[in-house]
Amino acid sequence: MSTQLLLCVLAAAFVGAGAFVLAWQIQTRLSRGSAAAARKESDELRTRALREAERVKQEAAVAARGERLAARERIEAECGARLAELQKAEKEHRSREQSLRDRERFLKKKEQGLVEREAQIVTSTADLEARTSALDRLHREENERLERVSGLTQEEARRQLLANLRSEARFEAAGMIKEIKDEAQKNAEAEARKIMSLAIERLASEFSAERNVTIFPLANPNVKGRIIGHEGKNIKAFEKITGIQLIVDDNPEVVTLSGFNPVKREIARRTLEKLLKDGNISPGRIEELTAKSTRAVEETMLLAGQETIKELGIKGVHPEIVKLLGRLKYRTSYSQNVLEHVKEVAYLTGIMAAELGLDQKMARRAGLLHDIGKAIDYEREGTHPAIGVEVATKYGEPDIVINAIASHHDDCEVISPISVLVAAADALSGARPGARRKTLQDYVKRVEKLEELANSMDGVEQSYAIQAGRELRVICHHKKIDDAHASLLASDLAKRIQSEVDYPGRIKVTVIRETRAVQYAR
Repeated sequence: MSTQLLLCVLAAAFVGAGAFVLAWQIQTRLSRGSAAAARKESDELRTRALREAERVKQEAAVAARGERLAARERIEAECGARLAELQKAEKEHRSREQSLRDRERFLKKKEQGLVEREAQIVTSTADLEARTSALDRLHREENERLERVSGLTQEEARRQLLANLRSEARFEAAGMIKEIKDEAQKNAEAEARKIMSLAIERLASEFSAERNVTIFPLANPNVKGRIIGHEGKNIKAFEKITGIQLIVDDNPEVVTLSGFNPVKREIARRTLEKLLKDGNISPGRIEELTAKSTRAVEETMLLAGQETIKELGIKGVHPEIVKLLGRLKYRTSYSQNVLEHVKEVAYLTGIMAAELGLDQKMARRAGLLHDIGKAIDYEREGTHPAIGVEVATKYGEPDIVINAIASHHDDCEVISPISVLVAAADALSGARPGARRKTLQDYVKRVEKLEELANSMDGVEQSYAIQAGRELRVICHHKKIDDAHASLLASDLAKRIQSEVDYPGRIKVTVIRETRAVQYAR
């Protein structure tokens, strides 16, 4: 505040000095005029300057007074807010102190209750020990009386009682086990039939006819001579380059392509088709068109494999396995197209897995790849499950898929329910009517032969060929055949099947010996 007053005084002094200087200048300028007039004007200027200085001083004083009042109000407001905070903190502190005092009283009361409870427990424990001692004494006396009356020691009586209880429990348990087993079997069979029927109803697949040979129709019978060529050079070159035998018989309308490798047979068919369309049949042209047909067939197989993977919604399949799947497009088994077969097995397995709450995608993957070995089984030694396991292992397929490939013909133990579903779906796809229609008569003869062989064995009561002839179940007379002879019967029957029956793959022989005990309560 003193600083502002000082500023006002300095401002007034400055104004006065300015007025003085101005008056002096005016006086100097008007030196020629009247000295009185100049003095009068100078006095007036000085008076106005003094009044202006006084006014500025008063305004400065008023402003300083306003600022002083505002500062006082601000300080008072801050003090009031601080006081309110202190009062609130003091109130919370009192409340916390009261809560702590209440908690302390509660803990003291609880502690007193625990002390009283501990005293009661000590008293009860002493009373219980006394009662236990008295009860043990009475128990010993009772045992001694029972030993005298029965003539048996306590250990002997215990053994006899346990033996009686064990015999009775085993009898009751046998009845319960039989009831549970019968009920479980009944429910399992019903549920299995339901799932199988549902899977079959949801799927319909197309199958091709037998394709061990390819019949090629000829539009003009006269081209047979050109196909054979001079001294047979064209037909020899064709068979050497394609690896497929070309049979030209007496039928003027067709020629036959014969070969075990279905892919090469398809390449040969396309090559012959292009040769006849082109008209230029020569060894050089045969070699050129065979190379083109090979590339076209490889592209077709790759596309077929990719479309199959996409159709089934399976991801992460190695490109080499995709190519092998495409090769199944030209592979048949008992007149059944293998690519359509594995697709059907994949769908069936996925449907059954969904009904059972299993991994549907993994089930489809296992079903699709279960016959992957058939894509190259004509190129290497071994069964198609073994070859399939080798391929799946090489390209990093999951263990469940590998086990499904290895076990779908009962070549090894299963590790997952999905493997069981794959085997069941494979049997459904191969055995249902229409799937392998050209081998139906052979199949019926083989089944009848299997059952006939089994029924001719001594001690056999009934026999059933199931799973498309892949398993023979034999029920023997339990009085004529014991457990040891049942194993011997299975071995002898398997040897007779190997020597007397022509069949593909393997046949599982299961001998069943059952003893039933039936009693009636009257």
